[in-house]
Amino acid sequence: PYANGPIHLGHAAGAYIPADIFARYHRTKGNEVLMVSGSDMHGTPITLKADQEKKTPEEIATHYHNLFVDIFQKLGISFDLYTNTHTPNHIAVTQDFFLTLLNKGFIYKDSVLQAWCPKCQRFLTDRYIEGTCPFCSFTEARGDQCDQCGKPMNPVELISARCRLCGEKPEFKESEHFFLKLRAFQEKLIEWIRPKTFWRPNVYNFTLHYLEEGLKDRAITRDMEWGVPIPLPGYEGKRIYVWFDAVIGYLSASKEWAALQQDPERWRQFWQGEAKIYNFIGKDNIVFHTIIWPAMLMGYGGLNLPYDVPANEFMTFEMRKFSKSRNWAVWMPDYLSRYAPDPLRYLLSINMPETTDTDFSWREFYRRNNDELV
Repeated sequence: PYANGPIHLGHAAGAYIPADIFARYHRTKGNEVLMVSGSDMHGTPITLKADQEKKTPEEIATHYHNLFVDIFQKLGISFDLYTNTHTPNHIAVTQDFFLTLLNKGFIYKDSVLQAWCPKCQRFLTDRYIEGTCPFCSFTEARGDQCDQCGKPMNPVELISARCRLCGEKPEFKESEHFFLKLRAFQEKLIEWIRPKTFWRPNVYNFTLHYLEEGLKDRAITRDMEWGVPIPLPGYEGKRIYVWFDAVIGYLSASKEWAALQQDPERWRQFWQGEAKIYNFIGKDNIVFHTIIWPAMLMGYGGLNLPYDVPANEFMTFEMRKFSKSRNWAVWMPDYLSRYAPDPLRYLLSINMPETTDTDFSWREFYRRNNDELV
């Protein structure tokens, strides 16, 4: 989860409770399980929140990370390790990934048009810029991804772009950045995906359709000062961007866990050989886990790709989409301050959005608890 606001019921139903049920089941069967995650500490959602609250990004991210740890403990999510992406370990693993892909020719430098707000006098990275999606015409698409159709994009592709801070129309200036050569993995990814007919239809079909449209290279750095530093001289004002560093968190968390077990190489039994990796996510994160992260793993070499990516559909709240940014949600700290976790775990399990969107209402919560669980 992004460390820019509390976790809501949609997050719990989308990724964390399904993963917990799966992990508990396999532990009960006697299988060896490593379940890791962590707070996503970087990126513009955090810096936007920091700007709004007149705090540093680190203060904001640390506050919400500590809140997440408390929520997951109270909710009974049985992580073997829950960490974050601002640890020295994660930064080192990310920089190693970056340099390996760079040395193999899968990362290259190029100039890109970057949005510049003449009024704020700053580059507008991703969520600082809003406009109309060129694919589905959603009018509140962000500069990195459209919430409506799920397609990632670059800010220059937005129609009628505007600065989220002041509403000004941005100018586009050239800036040198590092790009991930996604096109190099197009055919390999299609070959890897085609046999995955056991995946959920929404994940399988969405991924295959996206690949068949053709991949575009994507910039993996930004003009900002919060994030993983680029491990090369001359790029002090730029950072490795969050969508590249966040997925590496699965690997860095596994390495951190192994070190805590006093067995630094133990992570290999889950990332090499016969182990199966499952990525539990919400459907808005499919592309990053079925295309971008597998491409990064292919380029790096010697590591297992995901075996399955069970992405849930959305859970709505009173028939409207949960939204951190629009403050429409049932927030987990609020729920846990008033109710025990089990009634919620029961409701979310029996009404989980596995194949279609499902809805949460307080009326249904009371009914399920009083008529069924009790």
